[in-house]
Amino acid sequence: MGQDWTEPGLFTVGPGVHRIPLPLPNDGLRAVNVYAIECGEDLVLIDAGWALAETGGLLDAALDQVGRSSAQITRCLVTHVHRDHYTMAVILRQRFGTQVALGIGERPSLTSSVNRDQESLMGSVRRLQQSGAEPVIHALAKAFGGRRPPEQVWEYPDEWLSGRATVGLAGRDLLAVPTPGHTQGHTVFADQAAGTLFAGDHVLPHITPSVGFEPVTGDQPLGDYLGSLRLILELPDLRLLPAHGPVGMSSHARALELLAHHEDRLEACLKRVAAGEHTAYAAALVLPWTRRGRGFADLDAFNQMLAVLETGVHLDLLAAQGRLARTVTAELVSYALPSPEPPG
Repeated sequence: MGQDWTEPGLFTVGPGVHRIPLPLPNDGLRAVNVYAIECGEDLVLIDAGWALAETGGLLDAALDQVGRSSAQITRCLVTHVHRDHYTMAVILRQRFGTQVALGIGERPSLTSSVNRDQESLMGSVRRLQQSGAEPVIHALAKAFGGRRPPEQVWEYPDEWLSGRATVGLAGRDLLAVPTPGHTQGHTVFADQAAGTLFAGDHVLPHITPSVGFEPVTGDQPLGDYLGSLRLILELPDLRLLPAHGPVGMSSHARALELLAHHEDRLEACLKRVAAGEHTAYAAALVLPWTRRGRGFADLDAFNQMLAVLETGVHLDLLAAQGRLARTVTAELVSYALPSPEPPG
């Protein structure tokens, strides 16, 4: 079709299902897809967007194209707790009493945000310190240190989704499937009768989602993510409705591509350690980044942080697989090829 997927408006992607791109500030992705499902007199959203000053007006302008408004949104099914998916759901609840559902695995990270017991990046900064990435920490401080903290929009959901469950809506059933990895509580919603998958950030058509960027991470985020990709292959092959990017790709085809990509990255990380880069930061400095193979120095501070964290979860998985040895001190996490087994 050649249409820019970030173009604002309302785009019908199936009977009673509409894609609404909403803006992201200072983000290379530029937009997040929110999906509005018509359920009789009610509306259900899959994800809700970032709670910016303009988001509510853009959402209403889009819904007006089908004679609807935000006041009719009775429920938000949120795929994960990242700000660009969750915070507008909180605003809708404050304004209209909208019910909000979120995967139970998001509780630790959301609790951290609700209680404000740490700054939004502090967990990641500690992991950067352990990766030897002091230059990235300085770059983050320069880029973000003077900014005012964002408005408090973190609240608990009305419903925690736990395990696979059928979410009954008027006229359709959605299968909620936990897919930890991108975040601990990420959840996708499969409409198997319609042949579609509301995939959130778990399966994206053009990029690989970050793994391990959240206030409280799991023990093996990448291992969780790869396992969750295999779960997609256990479902029927569905039409992909992603949170970022155009709709329509095969969920199986893209899951297989992502699995192959991470296998390639594991091999590349292993080779970097063999070549003498013994920390996540040292390895990230010499690995290529993005589909264009950009150098680390060409990334902005935020994406340099993501690159180091991404390298770290790959190295941690290699260590869990016994392909690397991992050494942890108070200051640094380092990696090396495992010592050879003694003869006999």
